Amino acid sequence: LFQLVPTCIHQLFVLFPGEIATARAASTCNTIMVLSISSTCTLEEVAACCNAVRFFQLCVYKRRDITAKLVQRAENNGYKAIVLTGDSPRHGRREADIKNKIIIPELKNVEGLLSTKIVADKGSNLDALANQTRDPSFSWEDIGWLKSITKLPILIKGLLTHEDALKALEVGAAGIIVSNHGGRQLDYCPPTISVLEEVVHAVGGKVPVFLDGGVRQGTDIFKAMALGAQAVLVGRPVLYGLAAKGENGVRRVLEMLKDELELTMALSGCSNVKEITRSHVRTKHDRQLLSLL
Repeated sequence: LFQLVPTCIHQLFVLFPGEIATARAASTCNTIMVLSISSTCTLEEVAACCNAVRFFQLCVYKRRDITAKLVQRAENNGYKAIVLTGDSPRHGRREADIKNKIIIPELKNVEGLLSTKIVADKGSNLDALANQTRDPSFSWEDIGWLKSITKLPILIKGLLTHEDALKALEVGAAGIIVSNHGGRQLDYCPPTISVLEEVVHAVGGKVPVFLDGGVRQGTDIFKAMALGAQAVLVGRPVLYGLAAKGENGVRRVLEMLKDELELTMALSGCSNVKEITRSHVRTKHDRQLLSLL
């Protein structure tokens, strides 16, 4: 019912073992680990550390040969899906990173393929690295190329509208992740929970729809499922747990979410997830309609 959002550079939160600790906790809790392309452990190291079900998150580089190599490595190492980030043609203005002039550690997945030692005179080197290496021209038409180099299903992450959901179906996406990138790409973009139902209606059950953003408690998972999400992805809480107590901290966060969801279901009269329905939530739009009656 919940997965781990692809969050980057876990060794900023716990020096060792970084993403390996997160993956092990996910495995213990029977949760899917979505590994970021910008991880501080290689996708091979994460694959070898435990039996977690793993997806691989992908941003497309200007050098398509590097992108193809990463996708092939993920497929060869047992990753079950590619999660394509579709909302980052350019890196968002992350003012805290710019102010602090963040310098990121070496990104292990592209070691030997792409230099990440970019010096930024102003701002963060993460911003400079993303804008110098990622392909801003990647578009809907290029999904066909990505599908041609892998047998893995491709989920598109970062969609917020009815129109984009229909386009994702048109190009053959195997799933959609409603996401605003944790609010870190574009200021004033809508909360994902407020647009989830729009995307669900557009998809019409043809592919799974997931949600990330703002998931902090089990009640948030319940609300997303009531509005049509098959599952949610959890980001910041996992990193907080990782920073506090490493693998044990991540495991405890996931256990808390599960316990809170079960309590919410019990108090709402739901004995299983199939009984969570639209009638269990009331949105702002619902209240507006009621006021007109």
